[in-house]
Amino acid sequence: METFLNFLDHGNFDNIRDSIINSFNAMKTAGPMDVIDILIVAYIIYRLMKLLKDTSAARLAKGVIWLLLIFLVATLAGLNTISFILRNSLGLGVTAAIVIFQPELRRLLEQLGKGNFSSLLVSANDPAAVEAAINATVKACSDMSRSKTGVLIVFERKERLGEIVSTGTVMDAEPSPELLKNIFFKNSPLHDGALIMREGRICAAGCVLPLSGNQNLSRDLGTRHRAAVGMSESSDSVLVVVSEETGAISVAIGGMLKRHLSPEVLRKVLEAELITDDKPDKKGIAALRNIWKGGAGK
Repeated sequence: METFLNFLDHGNFDNIRDSIINSFNAMKTAGPMDVIDILIVAYIIYRLMKLLKDTSAARLAKGVIWLLLIFLVATLAGLNTISFILRNSLGLGVTAAIVIFQPELRRLLEQLGKGNFSSLLVSANDPAAVEAAINATVKACSDMSRSKTGVLIVFERKERLGEIVSTGTVMDAEPSPELLKNIFFKNSPLHDGALIMREGRICAAGCVLPLSGNQNLSRDLGTRHRAAVGMSESSDSVLVVVSEETGAISVAIGGMLKRHLSPEVLRKVLEAELITDDKPDKKGIAALRNIWKGGAGK
């Protein structure tokens, strides 16, 4: 703290203030080309953030931002050793970022090369479409529960699952009970993977999910249930499972698995988790969350 106060006493605070004022004065004299320049840079940053949001690399990007903030604080506070280590790590960090984000950068360049600019835009989340997807899922799961057809559906939320989508067959279809039952029909080539539901539409099918390493899960759980728990542990997704052996309907959220749900309870859980903004009755949502009491694997 004393070092930081000395930093302010030596006029550095005045220098920072003067720099901010000069920046604002420069903005007043900015011409049309300067505005275009800023917009292009802003769009590039936006596109990079969008790409990172669609992958697990978003967590790594947050870690990099934290390191930059630590470097800034250490520099202002006069922590010379930390500043020296972080400053000399920046060059290596740029090379490492190129290697780590290579799939995302390649995908962006491929989209630009194909002229596929429409895929660069963010689609709006339609509550009506999500509601329709929930209705189709509940009806299909109810029917497939009676026929003991295995089902694994992933409802994507804020955290995008671009890497998971790439493991399956990409689709863009409006969900219906008939289409869902056809996808998970035992002789269908896509029945043995997971279906990704994004913003109320079927995004991909036949996807591969990571299995959970939780040793406390019940031993009678199959691959679908362990994959559902594993995906819910590594993302904020909501997963619906229908057992091929018993026909029981289960839901996995946040690493917890609740089994033997009725279609009515399934509907309430999905509505509470996926369209909470349209549900003002917070007591009702809180009551639904009591479903999860009891822990994983029960």
